Amino acid sequence: MGDVVAESKVDFGALAALHKWPSLGNQRRPDRAPYQVSEGTLDECISAFMQKPAATRHLYEIRTAPQPPLVTAVLSPEHVIELSRWREFL
Repeated sequence: MGDVVAESKVDFGALAALHKWPSLGNQRRPDRAPYQVSEGTLDECISAFMQKPAATRHLYEIRTAPQPPLVTAVLSPEHVIELSRWREFL
């Protein structure tokens, strides 16, 4: 991913929304749809996600306009953490 990141620009000012999956026993409920918790810029949503306890981050995802190749329409927790690490370099 290093070469792709070096050549890519991510618009952290793009509109985004933080969603949370309904859960039972700290597990996602696949029979329920995720709901919006907050909205703002991609940067703000990444920050809001990173403030969540690590043990519950798997219940969240960020939705935004795709920015290939680094940003997909729905960002998984792992993807958000990776973008958080890279945002100071991009």
